[in-house]
Amino acid sequence: MITLFYFLILEQILQGFYSLWQGLQWLKMARRRASAAPALYAPRVAVICPVKGLENDLEANLLALTQFDYPQYEIFFAIATAEDPAYRVLERVVAASKRPAHLVRAGRALDCSDKVHNLTAAVGQLGDQFDVLVFADSDGRPPRRWLGRLVASLADSNIGAVTTFRWLLPKGNGSWSALAAAWSASTATYLGEGKRNFCWGGGTAIKRQRFDELRILNSWKGAASDDYALTRALQNNGLRIAFAPECLVPSSPAFNFKSFLEFTNRQLIITRIYAPRLWWAAFVGHLFYCATIFVGITAWFVSSMTGSPSVQFLVLALILPIFASVRGVLRLVAVLELLPDLREQLVNEGWVWVLLAPLVPFVYLYNSMVAMFTRKITWRGIRYELISPLRTRIIAR
Repeated sequence: MITLFYFLILEQILQGFYSLWQGLQWLKMARRRASAAPALYAPRVAVICPVKGLENDLEANLLALTQFDYPQYEIFFAIATAEDPAYRVLERVVAASKRPAHLVRAGRALDCSDKVHNLTAAVGQLGDQFDVLVFADSDGRPPRRWLGRLVASLADSNIGAVTTFRWLLPKGNGSWSALAAAWSASTATYLGEGKRNFCWGGGTAIKRQRFDELRILNSWKGAASDDYALTRALQNNGLRIAFAPECLVPSSPAFNFKSFLEFTNRQLIITRIYAPRLWWAAFVGHLFYCATIFVGITAWFVSSMTGSPSVQFLVLALILPIFASVRGVLRLVAVLELLPDLREQLVNEGWVWVLLAPLVPFVYLYNSMVAMFTRKITWRGIRYELISPLRTRIIAR
């Protein structure tokens, strides 16, 4: 056990230093992008937002999508049926919007997720006047300059799509909302300037011509995940996915124990089906972290019971949580640059991303193990089975 521990701790310490280097690089990127002037590129944009069910701050979130400081765009809200309780909210938002806003009733999905079905219906309603499609989610509240900044990177014709990510903010004093915020932050900082980026459905921009050339609507047939299907199509055609950290989307959903596990497990199950290499890398990386701490504590306990020197095992095992917390500090400093309007809230709740960061790998390991044994997810009250990336079965509504 002692030999195993020393092997694991050496690997994890090296990994920890590499992780801190990555964190510093991410911070430099964030500062550079936050201060850069956006390109003078303002195409005609269709913003598409699927909606299902009521959620916290829904009306305020949807209104934010109609208030961007951008010269020419229209918003398309897509919902399954008028029986959805969010439909009345959408009617009020559309009526109050100063921008052209449209309400699309998609009908019920049969062989894909409701989100994919709603997006497909909305795209089908678009005219030929739009140059760029932007996909947004209903649980985020992007700032007024968000749309212009997200679209600006598409001025580079070598970029296939531009994406960003959510930044979860703890809702109230809920411990599960706090843990969800720390959990999600590690994924946000996975994206960067390399080749491993993936599209996130809550904030992705793509040129309409490229969307049609890649036949994304065909990629969505039978799919549960709109963003991973889009990612696969772009990667299969050798097209770059650019990450725009300056466009992080603040989101404040409330979580309890059940919804927290439902959310985190769903992300890893979808990842395993659509991006198995990414899921495998996450599983192995978090397994080594958790195993090192567990073996270190066990070695300390066994050695102390036999009277052998033992404190070194505990001290070495605690190095890993320290690395995780320092990486959390780097994330927080970067986001303070990227979301200056939320500076006070971020500072007041900064402990979430620092003190809870050491727990995140344990949650990820659990999520990864759940994904190993099931293909079933619950999403907005609907139970799905992800048979393959191109085949989804609706189990129960």
